[in-house]
Amino acid sequence: MTSFIEASDWQGRSDPEDGDESIRWHQRVVTRAGADKQAQSGLIGFASDAGVARNKGRIGAAQGPFVLRDQLRNLAWHGGNRQVVDFGTVTVDEGRLEAGQTALATAVSRALPKVSRLLVVGGGHETAWGTFRGLVQAFDPAATRIGIINLDAHFDLRKVGEQGPSSGTPFYQMAEQLGADNFHYCCLGVSRTSNTSALFQRADDLGVSYMEDWQMQPDRMSDIKQRLRTFCQNLDLIYLTIDLDVLPHYQAPGVSAPAARGVPLVVVEEIIDEILSIVPSLRQGMPVVEMCELNPIYDVSGMTARTAALLANTLLCSRTLT
Repeated sequence: MTSFIEASDWQGRSDPEDGDESIRWHQRVVTRAGADKQAQSGLIGFASDAGVARNKGRIGAAQGPFVLRDQLRNLAWHGGNRQVVDFGTVTVDEGRLEAGQTALATAVSRALPKVSRLLVVGGGHETAWGTFRGLVQAFDPAATRIGIINLDAHFDLRKVGEQGPSSGTPFYQMAEQLGADNFHYCCLGVSRTSNTSALFQRADDLGVSYMEDWQMQPDRMSDIKQRLRTFCQNLDLIYLTIDLDVLPHYQAPGVSAPAARGVPLVVVEEIIDEILSIVPSLRQGMPVVEMCELNPIYDVSGMTARTAALLANTLLCSRTLT
């Protein structure tokens, strides 16, 4: 079955002795009931291990949304007077992934009109199929050129097998729904040893723009930025999804499949900055972003959660939000 956990009030450290500007995240997060017109960012959790289990990965990511919230609550707030609305968490029980993805799609489509940017936190990368379905309910793909940017060690272009959709199938599912001519997909950080030749061939057949992890090093930033700018030409909207396994294993040990090489955090941050600089030129901007595969069971010293919180803070406190 699928259930929904309503958001509770965030609690955390307060520093009244430092004055009115000593604000932390927990002081700017509100639940749906407390939201007002200043609420320009939102957050939804998707507590699911089902897709990772079907894809034969390490389970544990279902706790990711709750651990990320815990890491965010005491971060210093630099987002001005805006608020973040916590819309709660969709949970997947007994492996009923498809029902959970449908519930997530509904939650995303209802939240998007209320905020300028929504962060969806998984769960495994099966989260992406639910997020995407919610996005296209809010933005008709027949009238909106949607660009999908995935920072990931994996293409996640597997075909749906007998076991059903998994964390490895969401972008193939998107391609099937959109059709090849309308499938605008850029995957950055691909590991050649983690993707079979069949997946590379499928990416080529679908016209996917991609760069491998070895290409995504600090001395190649100009090439990476040019790839992003070329990809974003003529788009109306960017949907950014980040699988934390794109990072090196020492930066993100707590994921389903840790990366032997990975993409350095400084490069991931520069990519996000470049995307944020492109967003204002797009008709519909970047209404939804996503972060997946935070697995607290394997997260040594909480490093992965801390890294995820750093990236979430950048995405939701961005200068591109109005």
